[in-house]
Amino acid sequence: MSSGIDPYDHLCIFLNPDGTLTRFLTLPKKKANPIATNGEPVVSKDHTLNAEKKTHVRIYMPTIKLPLNNDTRIPIIIFYPFSNWYFPMWDTETNERITSELACQVPAIVVSVHYRLAPENRLPAQYHDGVDAILWVREQALNPNGEQWIKDYGDISRCYLYGHGSGGNIAFFSALEATRMELEPLKIVGNIMNQPLFGGIVRTDSELQNFTDPLFPLGVLDLVWELSLPIGENRDHWYCNPIVEGPHTSAIRKLGKCLVIGFGEDLLIDRQQDFIALVELTTVLNKWGLLLKIVKNWI
Repeated sequence: MSSGIDPYDHLCIFLNPDGTLTRFLTLPKKKANPIATNGEPVVSKDHTLNAEKKTHVRIYMPTIKLPLNNDTRIPIIIFYPFSNWYFPMWDTETNERITSELACQVPAIVVSVHYRLAPENRLPAQYHDGVDAILWVREQALNPNGEQWIKDYGDISRCYLYGHGSGGNIAFFSALEATRMELEPLKIVGNIMNQPLFGGIVRTDSELQNFTDPLFPLGVLDLVWELSLPIGENRDHWYCNPIVEGPHTSAIRKLGKCLVIGFGEDLLIDRQQDFIALVELTTVLNKWGLLLKIVKNWI
């Protein structure tokens, strides 16, 4: 089924002979602002996550907690931005709005992860980066010379993994890996997946009904998976389609509390509902107002 568009043109990318992408689209960037000079509600700073992998994190801190005015600590949200696997979002003005609002309204310390991109780094590289971010937060809390905001204000016994789109996919697989690790005293108490990006070979009803979606038509999503999955794998690989049996299946029951967010006109809504059935959610937090606003800001 074709939507009549060139998916490369739609994504503003060109696939080079060496397998890398030329990305023609640029979004306005936003530098970190570690000091509130004009009454900003949120401050931010950058840290290297892994120098060899060229990954980073940007931390967002609500100024309501600066300076330390009581012993109350706030939760830590490890945030995996939407990228559709191929586009860098972590330092854009768009991501800044989402993460700043999240930090301010919860309130929470938000650690936004700059993970590696496909096709230069195919899955599961992004999952490894997602786990690196969890371990980095734990290290900062335990290291006497660790990141001050996390040490002084963060509650590592209340950590959440939160991802949007492809970031929701990363949050899921990072959470699965975390169930196999000894992370104490860090505790992941919830996993939030906002319109998580999943797929599969057999088309769902919502994909067939909305295949000409103006933002990401079905053919464009097919290309996204072609560029991000391990070479030789198809969309029924468990990275794309978690419904299929795979090495991830046994860990799903250990996930704990999850929130999955979807919208009726999304062509992936059936995938997300199938995913909910797979995970068998134990608790769904009713935070639609804040999260819906974030999605609208991104669009």
